[in-house]
Amino acid sequence: MTSPVPDLAALPVRDAVRTVLLADALLAGMLQGVLDAVPEGQPFPYIHLGDVVETPADAHDRFGSETLLTLHVWSKYRGYAEALTIAARVRQVLDHAPLTIPGHRWTWTRFVSLQTLTDPEPPGDIRHVPMTFRIGTEADPA
Repeated sequence: MTSPVPDLAALPVRDAVRTVLLADALLAGMLQGVLDAVPEGQPFPYIHLGDVVETPADAHDRFGSETLLTLHVWSKYRGYAEALTIAARVRQVLDHAPLTIPGHRWTWTRFVSLQTLTDPEPPGDIRHVPMTFRIGTEADPA
């Protein structure tokens, strides 16, 4: 490989995902925010941009990355209906949808998994649905 090593994809991928989520009017109407950091007293429901794992996915002639991003849907609705409805919309917005990622060329986005969790702390009224997506990128040759 003769080109310089590209910047990490993790931060621009997170930013691109946040931009796409905020741009969807239906999803925006369901939420009180899509947040990188959650302030004290944040109203529910919201999505928190969570952990990222980036691994190389280079080819012989180019640099690439696979970024595993976890989004956290948080809700105080009794039961999981609200959080799972939000999660379903997130999947519709992101799964297989192109992203604009500065310094990188988007190649694919795949939904990986979700899980339903109930906050065990009294009063146990917070629902949490972590969702994971895998996003493939290649270094922008420009």
